[in-house]
Amino acid sequence: MLHQITGQAKKHPSLIPLFVFIRVGGTGAALYVLHLELFNPDVSWDRKNNPGKPWNKLGPNDQYNFYSVNVNYSKLKKEVPDF
Repeated sequence: MLHQITGQAKKHPSLIPLFVFIRVGGTGAALYVLHLELFNPDVSWDRKNNPGKPWNKLGPNDQYNFYSVNVNYSKLKKEVPDF
């Protein structure tokens, strides 16, 4: 398949930006899914050593959003009781 893409790129050089943008978009999507798998508190990879709900162990100053605009998580205080 790679041979076919390079052949098309040689015949029609105007397709090269299309191939570049498709590759960058696919790579970005794969990296975002990898980030969600590794850093999202809703994902639990180890059921034996981490049973239950691991998202309950997050503190008030843990940032689990991908990007926060106006919130400084290091200065937040806990406002809920422990269960």
